[in-house]
Amino acid sequence: MKDRSQHIRYFLFSQYLADGVRTTLEIILPVIIFAQFGKMNLGFSVALGALCVSISDAPGPVEHKRNGMLYCNLFVFAMALLTGFLNGNTILMGLLILGSTFFFTMFSVYGARAASVGTAALLVMIFRLADVMPAMDVFKDSLLILAGGTWYMLVALIFFRFTPYRPAQRSLGECIHETAEYLRIKAALYDVNTNFEDEYRKLVAQQIVVNEKQDAVRELLYKNRELTKESTTSGKILILTFSDLMDLYEQITATWYNYELLRQRFAGTGILEDVSVVINKIAGELDNIGLAIQSNSVYKKQYELIPELDKLKAKIDELTETHNSKLVLKKILVNLRNLGERVDELTNYFLASKHVKRKLYSDNDYARFVSHQQIDLSLFRNNMHLESSVFRHSLRMMITCVAGFLITKLISTGHHSYWVLLTTIVILKPGFGLTKQRNIERLIGTVAGGFIGVLILFFVHDRNILFVLIAFFMLGTYTYQRLNYQVMVIFTTPYVIILFHLLGMGSWNIAQERLLDTGIACVLAFMANYFLFPHWEIKHFRNYMLSALKANIDYLVKLRDIPIGKKVPPIEYKLVRKELYVSIANLSAAFHRMLSEPKSKQQDSKKVYRFVVLNNVLSSNVASLSSGLNELNSGAWPKENLHQLQRSIKILESTLQKLDPGQKSVNTEHKLITNDQPPDKHLTEQLDFIYKVSADIEKISDEII
Repeated sequence: MKDRSQHIRYFLFSQYLADGVRTTLEIILPVIIFAQFGKMNLGFSVALGALCVSISDAPGPVEHKRNGMLYCNLFVFAMALLTGFLNGNTILMGLLILGSTFFFTMFSVYGARAASVGTAALLVMIFRLADVMPAMDVFKDSLLILAGGTWYMLVALIFFRFTPYRPAQRSLGECIHETAEYLRIKAALYDVNTNFEDEYRKLVAQQIVVNEKQDAVRELLYKNRELTKESTTSGKILILTFSDLMDLYEQITATWYNYELLRQRFAGTGILEDVSVVINKIAGELDNIGLAIQSNSVYKKQYELIPELDKLKAKIDELTETHNSKLVLKKILVNLRNLGERVDELTNYFLASKHVKRKLYSDNDYARFVSHQQIDLSLFRNNMHLESSVFRHSLRMMITCVAGFLITKLISTGHHSYWVLLTTIVILKPGFGLTKQRNIERLIGTVAGGFIGVLILFFVHDRNILFVLIAFFMLGTYTYQRLNYQVMVIFTTPYVIILFHLLGMGSWNIAQERLLDTGIACVLAFMANYFLFPHWEIKHFRNYMLSALKANIDYLVKLRDIPIGKKVPPIEYKLVRKELYVSIANLSAAFHRMLSEPKSKQQDSKKVYRFVVLNNVLSSNVASLSSGLNELNSGAWPKENLHQLQRSIKILESTLQKLDPGQKSVNTEHKLITNDQPPDKHLTEQLDFIYKVSADIEKISDEII
């Protein structure tokens, strides 16, 4: 019950709901105001402009939002004019659809925000297909659309100006929440009553989610100069707290063991179940911190870890030891203590004085943690070939939309046949797996939403209540548009059905027409992704393999540089660590996309999964080695230990060059500064395991090649 309550509170204080409320008000207010003067149709045009520009209002720094909405207004206005002037001629309209769908889909070479601007421009074109009007009316209507987009942009920027830190707080809180979920799955690995394979797959999937949330926080914090100023206390606290969260995440990933062997060895003792309970409680405390940050409220500690660890230690001490069997349990105990300390460090967010003496990096340093995309025409030109996935997707979108347009002209699907094109641009994605998922979600959402809409109209006849329901369904639509596509469609469909009913266009016919148009678009999108320049993950999987291997090598090299006496600045280490997390998450995401493709296209899926698992295990153990550096001698390592590490780096580089002979070695030779001490026993065990995993990666890579 508590978990459900906490999820609800996270949602109520989320950026999704905040944006949903604001977007709903910005779209519905023009309609209400114009309706008071008997000009509701004009209000709909203004609302259309606001709706289109809201698509480009993706999370991110205010400067990027402003530029995105500004360009979106210009393109939306231009497309509204063009569509209005050409709409009476089927041939010219077909040519406009052909050119514009290709051109605006190519915008994705400039990133997600630019892609959303292109989608908004296509959206206004599709919505204007239903209306043929005189030239002067076209111009007036386009100006109203521009006014609506400008209204949306100005109100959005005013909101951001008055609440500059709230988006970052919400994003950071959400990232902490997903990290807590990741930790809960880790806890399940210790529980002998769970299925190890199932829990590990969940862990890999959650790793992708955590990486997405981390990227979102980086975008908000590191690209916003207002927050990276030393003089801005609130911004400084947010940045330092995120840095502490990344250190915590490293500690979580570092706690990797042979869980299957652990279960065999300690099943029946109850120790592993106790460990699982403790980790779950730590995750719960982490969740409480995230919620307090996201809701901008006071945090009160609810769980004391040390007494639990003392009880756990006493229980471990009572076990009979054979062949040093309790050593791994003692390591787990130490890791739990470190984990608790890292979680406690996050509470410094609520004690501003704790951050005063800590220094921020420079703007240039923070800029290295995020990607930067310049709007360069040469990038557009350089992607005009079939090797480019963006170009192939743009061709696919163009052909599919033209086919949909011709079908609506040859076979009348109703007055709102433009829904075929609307559904196509929304569900047709570059990859087969995501298009398939959107297809299913769209169909289920449309059927469920249509049933809800018709049911409401059957029982509710009061227009005022129906207006309130429209506002409710609008709120659900704009809240879930970036959160859950299927839920968004479930909200959107009754909203459309009730709206058209109030406009005197019927309800049952609208529901049937929407379902038919959705079905046509889904079939077209599915066929296009399967037959038109298909993008199968296995063909591109080697790139993700190379990135993961290179990131693991870079990470190991940075760790080797510390004991050999080479100075490694903290920011250099954190950059390598960030690249490792991103590349491993991308590798896992590519594998998950591959699993959603037809079986015939999933070549060597078991071997690929093995490669993904081994790279995750390697990165976890390297992180474990990193976290233990401070516990080793501050000087040089024993010679044998350094040579162990060198062997692992070399075998990984050999694997990298087998996958891509053009890869250059990153393992430059250094004079090994060593001591004459005997090898560290614990370090030797860690390095032996890292070498074993590296050798397994080489073996499975050879099989895949």
